[in-house]
Amino acid sequence: MWIRIVLTVLLSSLIIVYLMPRSATFNYEYREGHPWRYGDLFAKQKFNIEMSDSAISAQEDSVRKAFQPYFNVNATVRPAMIAKIKSVEVTTGDSENKVKALSNREMAPYVIHASQLLDTVYSHGVVSPQIYDSLQNVGVKAVRLITNNVAYSVPFSSIFSTQSAYQFIMNHDRERFSPNVMARLNINLVLEENARLDYEKSKEECDDQLARIPRGVGLVVAGERIVSRGEIVTPEIYLKLKSYDKVVQEEELENDRLPYIIFGQFIMVLIVLSVLASFVYLFRRDYWQNWSCAVLLYSLVVVFSVVASLMVSQHFYHIFMVPVCFVPIVIRVFLDSRTAFVFHTGMILLISFVLTYPYEFILLQLIAGLITIQTLRELQQRSQVFQAAFIITVSYMVFYTAYELTVGISFQEMDRSYFMFFLINGVCLLFTYPMLWALEKSFGFVSDVTLVELSNINHPLLQELSENCPGTFQHSMQVANLAAEVAKKIGAKVQLVRTGALYHDIGKTKHPGYFTENQGSINPHDRLTEQRSAAAIIEHVTYGVELAGKYKLPDVIKRFITTHHGKSTTRYFYIKYKNAHPDEEVDPAPFTYPGPNPSTAEEAILMMCDGVEAASRSLQEYTEDTVAGIVDKIVDSLLDEGYFSECDITLRDISIAKSTLKERLVNIYHTRITYPELNKPEEENNNNSSPQPQLQS
Repeated sequence: MWIRIVLTVLLSSLIIVYLMPRSATFNYEYREGHPWRYGDLFAKQKFNIEMSDSAISAQEDSVRKAFQPYFNVNATVRPAMIAKIKSVEVTTGDSENKVKALSNREMAPYVIHASQLLDTVYSHGVVSPQIYDSLQNVGVKAVRLITNNVAYSVPFSSIFSTQSAYQFIMNHDRERFSPNVMARLNINLVLEENARLDYEKSKEECDDQLARIPRGVGLVVAGERIVSRGEIVTPEIYLKLKSYDKVVQEEELENDRLPYIIFGQFIMVLIVLSVLASFVYLFRRDYWQNWSCAVLLYSLVVVFSVVASLMVSQHFYHIFMVPVCFVPIVIRVFLDSRTAFVFHTGMILLISFVLTYPYEFILLQLIAGLITIQTLRELQQRSQVFQAAFIITVSYMVFYTAYELTVGISFQEMDRSYFMFFLINGVCLLFTYPMLWALEKSFGFVSDVTLVELSNINHPLLQELSENCPGTFQHSMQVANLAAEVAKKIGAKVQLVRTGALYHDIGKTKHPGYFTENQGSINPHDRLTEQRSAAAIIEHVTYGVELAGKYKLPDVIKRFITTHHGKSTTRYFYIKYKNAHPDEEVDPAPFTYPGPNPSTAEEAILMMCDGVEAASRSLQEYTEDTVAGIVDKIVDSLLDEGYFSECDITLRDISIAKSTLKERLVNIYHTRITYPELNKPEEENNNNSSPQPQLQS
């Protein structure tokens, strides 16, 4: 067991610590225009107040628009392109007849005109259409052209792209130079860019200008108050908080304190999980013996702690949206209330480690956990989940409002977004019901909802019991009512013991006639030996387990079938055999039930109620004394013979059980009054002088 405990605690601690944020020292929630909900915040060191991201972004956009990108001018392109236009073939309009431009006198003026315009556009600079369009979209006002290692600025509007240069040449002086004739020169075939963007130099220069943007708008000295409790977060205070947040985060990385942070987190988490483990070991050791219980408890704590850590580290929504009350609901439904609250408290502490100001979170979640456990004492209907979610959500809102008022925040200043977080939390809790079903199937637990479904008398097994063994069915119903009443009085699981009582004798359906409550005038035991009779009686336990397996009843119900007689003997046949063989050493094994003895309070309750209810049927008269005598006799004999030595039931619980059984049996078998019969008219005339009968109570 100790190896299991140590491994569970260590593995859970490692998982939680691995995913915890390392820089949670400034994890405050604040928004511009809303009150500061924490205590007074003082600067621990001097830092510059940086301007807002929007202001920095606006200045960067301004720098980019004013920036002049660099273009390298290729001086050889200009004369080469002019030479090409002078030697280009000119189309005459007839695709089959072409002449050289220099040999055509009529085209000579057009060639000269085109050459002059080419000289003009190349002197201004020609760039590629893609670069031209991108600079135009950015809003660049000017560019720098580099010629012979000398850069000079020119307006962006003065440079050309190859497309705009072609349009300029074709449309210039259209009255003298016809565009149709100009088109014969095929200028578009010779146009090339002579200015290429120097990407590296432009980027380096732009980054340098962006880096020189002044980002500070003030200074905060060490010890200066940044914001006071309840103070409205103005734009100026917001900038201080954002700047201080950044400084704190950077300081943690620069000081190389990560190993210390991790070690401290591991120690804190280990302590909390170890305390939870010791609680289970001291007060509910059976949970450690049942591996499913231990896995469920620590899985819930680990999962919700990890989810909270990820939400905080990734700034994903808000911590109050996490439905942490899911944990006490699940533990309360499957295990017990005390364990539910202890593990809920431990989980809240683990989550608080990643919060900078966890006081409000701890208060709200502890109150919510207490309300959750009290609201869902026994989950028997789907509507209870909706009711619990509603009550928890309202509790969050009411307590949050009260807390805000105590710190001096008025209704008008209150952050109403928290109410939306609480609503989302409540909606998430509605998924508890299907999750309970999934956990029930995964871990082998049995919820009260399942027990209620099994308690339905229309269940095939109970139907068969009522049809084939009506006496046993009535006995089971009576035992179920008695056991439920006792369980309620001593704080045991009422629905569990009620359902177990209904199924504890289902094995009697194999041979109903062997049991007195189902017998008529014929007793089959008259024809059997004591050993055969004992075997037939004992078989109802083994056959009951077989039936339970066939109908897939939960293991916890099977336990009631095997333990309601424990390792006791079929006393009637055992004593009868001993009396018939006084000189023989009688082996009690053939007369002994297979057991085991009860190991829980619920199983002990069923054993007491089963024995008392069966014995009470043999009473000749039902008075308080006779009922008390049979109850004391049966329960005391079970206690004296050690059938309760393995279960967690106290002498006080047994005393309460005895008192409850006596009270219930007296009420069941109370004496009824005899009602008088109505005399006939002629009899009344004849008996006018006779005294009237009196009612006797």
